[in-house]
Amino acid sequence: AQRGHRGSRAVLLRELQDVWYRFSYKMLNDAESAREATQETGLRFLQHLPDFRGDSQLKTWSLGIALNVCREARRGRSHLALADAGTVTDALNDHDRLEQAEDLNQLDAWLTQLPDRQREALTLRYLEQLSLRETATAMGCALGTAKATIAQALGRLRTLAVENER
Repeated sequence: AQRGHRGSRAVLLRELQDVWYRFSYKMLNDAESAREATQETGLRFLQHLPDFRGDSQLKTWSLGIALNVCREARRGRSHLALADAGTVTDALNDHDRLEQAEDLNQLDAWLTQLPDRQREALTLRYLEQLSLRETATAMGCALGTAKATIAQALGRLRTLAVENER
């Protein structure tokens, strides 16, 4: 793929596009913006693939690209669009799945209240299931900085949860 083999590049794009979309959606909270960010990430990924040195996993490296694309997209927007939670809950039938969807919608609402850097760290670490080291690599920061950012974000989520119970 690094040498330009089309078939290999297509395989990589297929394997990573869902990861990029899921991440972009969590960062931008808008389906159309996430699709655009995913496309831009794919273009940059292919453009810079020959430069990949293997210092990290390919997924981690590519999420760093997606993160930069999302940061650029956020700078170009004045506010975050809210996701339409109704479509998700309408599609769910049984009570347990409905409760789970409501919990996920609440978590999404809380994530949008976090500063961008904290939301990025939590999304990479827990939703994309990167290790702490991979999270730091994708964010372009030191391991200690990633740990501190995650701790701050989790503390803020706990505060939001307590406030919600009142």
